[in-house]
Amino acid sequence: MATAGEGKGREVGFILLRSEVAREQVHAVPLDSCVADTQGAIGYNFQMAFYNEFKRRGISIPVSTVITQVVVDRHDEAFKKPTKPIGLFYSHEEAKLRMGRDGWEMVEDAGRGWRRVVASPEPREIIEFETIKKLVSHGEIVIAVGGGGIPVIRDTRGNLHGVEAVIDKDFASSLLAAKLGAEVFLISTAVDRVYLNYNRPDRKALDKLDMRAIKRYIKDGHFKPGSMLPKIQAAMSFLKQGGKKAIITDPDNIELAVAGKAGTTIVA
Repeated sequence: MATAGEGKGREVGFILLRSEVAREQVHAVPLDSCVADTQGAIGYNFQMAFYNEFKRRGISIPVSTVITQVVVDRHDEAFKKPTKPIGLFYSHEEAKLRMGRDGWEMVEDAGRGWRRVVASPEPREIIEFETIKKLVSHGEIVIAVGGGGIPVIRDTRGNLHGVEAVIDKDFASSLLAAKLGAEVFLISTAVDRVYLNYNRPDRKALDKLDMRAIKRYIKDGHFKPGSMLPKIQAAMSFLKQGGKKAIITDPDNIELAVAGKAGTTIVA
């Protein structure tokens, strides 16, 4: 089973904030390096949590984090229209300064201020896939494509270069799960299951979905971009590539969801 967790937006925001506070003393941290930093830090915390829990239960399973580079297409349409907000809120005046001086793309965010936006291109290839596959085949728990992975592109000679972008972690995890041949892809998120009319009095919980129902609900606008829609799309992508089922639930219900007693199960 492969699992996707929450994204890295808040953690990347903290690193960018530290960079902003210290910008008069040290150079700014490139966005791809921020993503690498968060992968290492979050991976470390997961490794420690697994180690301590396994020790408590008398279990011996090795756990490792693989800092993961994910190739994106340099010509991806997302680079023409950045939409993913990151980092701090700025006043209009400071936003104009950053756009002119640093070349940032910025948008006004729901009356809260101006924020930098970057591209969120589609993941195409996982550079460290063979390493991850080998570790998994030896029974190791592997933490990989953290926060969607570090976005990189290939130049004309095949060399890799980091880019100022962020990759959706659900799509990257779906790609990895499919390539590993996982039968089950579990997305852990902030809600216990998928709902229609979410945040409304007439909301309806969905325990099981198939592709036909999902397409109808997407067409009717039930799942919002930046919220449940990318999770649903990632689940669909996994199933189209041969996966048996996808599950969406929250951390408290993972065990029950795997047993078919909680969460939303999606099948082809």
